[in-house]
Amino acid sequence: MTNLKKKNVAIIGTGNIGCDLMMKTMRSPYLNCSLMTGRNLDSLGSRFAMQKHISVSDLSIAAIQENPDICDIVFDATSAAVHHKNALILRELNKFVVDLTPAKIGMMCVPVINLKDALDTDNINLITCGGQASIPIAHAISKVHPETSYIEIVSTIASKSAGIGTRDNIDEFIQTTKDALAHFTGIENTKAIITLNPAEPPINMRTTIYAVIKNPNMDAIRKNVFETTEKIKKYVPGYKVIIEPTLENERIITTIEVTGLGDYLPSYAGNLDIITCAAIRIAEAYAQKYEVK
Repeated sequence: MTNLKKKNVAIIGTGNIGCDLMMKTMRSPYLNCSLMTGRNLDSLGSRFAMQKHISVSDLSIAAIQENPDICDIVFDATSAAVHHKNALILRELNKFVVDLTPAKIGMMCVPVINLKDALDTDNINLITCGGQASIPIAHAISKVHPETSYIEIVSTIASKSAGIGTRDNIDEFIQTTKDALAHFTGIENTKAIITLNPAEPPINMRTTIYAVIKNPNMDAIRKNVFETTEKIKKYVPGYKVIIEPTLENERIITTIEVTGLGDYLPSYAGNLDIITCAAIRIAEAYAQKYEVK
C-alpha cells in the first residue's frame, strides 16, 4: 500500500446515510471523500461536511456533471426515484456507482456472497438494510437445503434511525428485499417485513429469518450460519447472531442483531451502519482492484 493513490469518492445525498458514508470514507486507506453534494447548503449534513473540510455543493448530481474528474466512485444516498435519473447520467460519465437506495437498477450485491462478480459492473445496488442483514443467513440456509419451501424476514429498527429517505422508500424496501431474497436463495416463496419501533431508549436493529424446511440438518445449518456471520463481521463489526438457528415445527428461526459503529449516528442505528459498511467494503475492493501507484 506504499504510495497508494486513493480513489476519489463523491457522495450524492447529505442525509444520515450520506454523512455516515463520509465519516467511514475519511478513515479509509483506499478512499478520499472529494465531494458531498445535495440540494441545501444549510442542511445539517452539508454543514457537518463543511466542518470536516469536505467540498460541498447544493447542485446534487449536476456538481459531478460540471466537474467529472472530481471522483472515480459515486455513492448515491438519495432515493429510489432519484437514482433512476442519476444512474443514466453517471453511466454516461463512466463512473463506478454504489447505489444505497432500493432502486434495483444495478447488480444486487451482498459483499459476503458476490462481491467479486459485482466489481465487474458499473452500478451496484445494495438492496436494503434488511436485505444486507438477512440475505447472507438465508443464503447460508438455502445452501444446505435448496428445497426450502418458504423464507420470511422481519426487520425491526429504531424509529429514530429511520430518516426521510428510509420512510419514503418503505414500499421499495419491502419489494426489493423480497426480490433479493428469492434471487440469492433460489426460493421463490419469500416475504419481507419492516417495523419502525418507537421505543425509548431506541433499540438496536434486529432481523429475524424464518425458513420452512422438512427434516432440516440443523448441524449443517448452524455451521453455515456461524461461518457466514464471521465473514460479515470482518466488514460489519457489530453484526452478530443473538438467537442461533432453532427448529420449531419444521420452521427454522434465527435472529441477527446489528450494532452500529457510531460514526455519525448513535450505535442503535445499525440499519444504517450495515448498508454503509457494505458500501465501503465494495468501494475499497474496487479501489484495490484498480489501484494506481
